Amino acid sequence: MTLITTSFGPRATAADILEGVDLTGRRMIVTGGASGLGTETVRALAGAGAHVTIATRNPAAAQSLVDEFPNTTAVPLDLADLKSVHAFCDDWQGPVDALIANAGVMMLPTREVNAQGWEMQLAVNYLGHYALVLGLHTALRAAENPRVTVVSSGAQLRAGFDFDDPQFEGHPYDPFVAYARSKTADVLLAVGISRRWAAEGICANACAPGWIHTNLTRHLDNATMRALGAMDEDGRLLTPDYYKNPEQGAATTVLLAASPLLDGVTGRYFEDNQESDVVDGGPDVMAGVARWSVDPAAADRLWDYALPVAGR
Repeated sequence: MTLITTSFGPRATAADILEGVDLTGRRMIVTGGASGLGTETVRALAGAGAHVTIATRNPAAAQSLVDEFPNTTAVPLDLADLKSVHAFCDDWQGPVDALIANAGVMMLPTREVNAQGWEMQLAVNYLGHYALVLGLHTALRAAENPRVTVVSSGAQLRAGFDFDDPQFEGHPYDPFVAYARSKTADVLLAVGISRRWAAEGICANACAPGWIHTNLTRHLDNATMRALGAMDEDGRLLTPDYYKNPEQGAATTVLLAASPLLDGVTGRYFEDNQESDVVDGGPDVMAGVARWSVDPAAADRLWDYALPVAGR
């Protein structure tokens, strides 16, 4: 399979991706759109004319964005609470042209669980989005060229999904391993959607935005931030050369969600605005998508594992 390449480099912004693209009349949903990469994703999509629903735990936090773009709406959605997810889906009317699964949590220092007993990083990053996808299936199918974009992470290179102990019930909780597994699950979600719904015209792809200073990294301790070169000895944030700003970090997401360059493309993984090579995951691998993250058997198994919980 030939890898998809584009003319956009790693420093392209979300606005660059959509220059000259008219999204008027398209209806899109961005989870976690009130902050960080989500905000820049909303800005680019709304700036190109789409009506964007900002799905967020705190709609008031999105008010300035709604004021900036009258073609946006902020709606409550708590991905950790499946009742909230189901209520969002029940209230939705009309087609969904693009669903951007952007919201997430990272490196929670202690093991927390949601009402269904799922470890919280897996519950928010994967299960809530999976339930949202299921609940909006009919709305996606009603659109002309619907897309699902799942924001994953390079952390998927570090750990495959553990079907034997997915909730850390039998082994000590590890914040980073839990995050890595949830991001692998995110890629598997895109693969699972593609395997089931491609014949309906629904395309799904996943991406890694890269390293960016956002609120997502709030649980990283100072020692880790210093090891990344992102903090000095006095606790001040630094921006290493390999970091992106939020506008650049949102570019690959927007590419998958709305660029005509990706029409008909499904079941793939992108970073830096290019499709990634499939590689063997491991502690020293810095780029690509791990084989375990795009394994169709694992995607099917995870879909079936979560369905009794996420479905209704």
